[in-house]
Amino acid sequence: MTRIALAVDLGGTKIEAGLVDEHGAVLIASRHRQPTGRDISPDGLRAAVSAVVGAALEQLPRGAAFAGAGVGSAGPIDLGNGTIHPVNMPGVRGFALVEAVEDAAVAATGRTDLPVTLRHDGGCLALAESWLGAAAGTRASLSIVVSTGVGGGIVVGGVPIGGSTGNAGHLGQTHAAEHGGELTLEEIASGPASVQWAQLAGWRGSTGEQLAEDARRSDRIAREAIVRSARAVGRALADASTLLDLEVIAISGGFSFASDDYVDLVEASLRDWAVLPYAQATRVVRSGLGPDGPLVGAAALALR
Repeated sequence: MTRIALAVDLGGTKIEAGLVDEHGAVLIASRHRQPTGRDISPDGLRAAVSAVVGAALEQLPRGAAFAGAGVGSAGPIDLGNGTIHPVNMPGVRGFALVEAVEDAAVAATGRTDLPVTLRHDGGCLALAESWLGAAAGTRASLSIVVSTGVGGGIVVGGVPIGGSTGNAGHLGQTHAAEHGGELTLEEIASGPASVQWAQLAGWRGSTGEQLAEDARRSDRIAREAIVRSARAVGRALADASTLLDLEVIAISGGFSFASDDYVDLVEASLRDWAVLPYAQATRVVRSGLGPDGPLVGAAALALR
């Protein structure tokens, strides 16, 4: 009998739900999403949760063994209370996400015994990469997303490392050395931060996509903005690998595609900044799962 899990991924622009089988395959017809956004309210988020969870569970195959639900959310999270406190959605800080998913699942299935496991989204992505992605078979790995924000997750020995509150891996909120350390990595390396830096330097575009396009056309400022981001990420990862003795770091997120050599730039920066040989030996690679990673990682919380 095939085991199936419900996966829910909540981020700053959307919430998505889908069904994932025990081999990590996403059932395409079960994928549903709703917009979120910085101004979303608790009532709006509860409605979105209900909509995507209900639609996903309508596709549950007859006779499948339902393993429960895994939820990855923008953080910080509160594992003990099942609540979230996302930096990029201030109106829903303290929202009871586990309860909302439980209620939606009960409404869709009539079952009241379905376990729901919560982790922050970076941790879920790291778990997916270590299970089926670019970090499969490694002893210690970190996955990082460079997008609207910068976040990450850590897996050691196949086990996601959450720390005392479940929030380990928020690399984007660590302070970068540039400008004396008053800025976080996210404030330097994210897509919006890179766009802002380029604009202040005289670039006339307004989006990360335009920045990437202009860099490909040899616009000096656009290219410098992308290199600046990659260099900052690599420097932070040199510190992370020195601390954690990482074997592999997998990079994903929309802004990491701003140039074809972004991952190479990050790896070169890590090599430049890492002092110890074991940290210098850490491999930096492109994520192996693409857009399925967040759902696969959330499902793994229930399946593995």
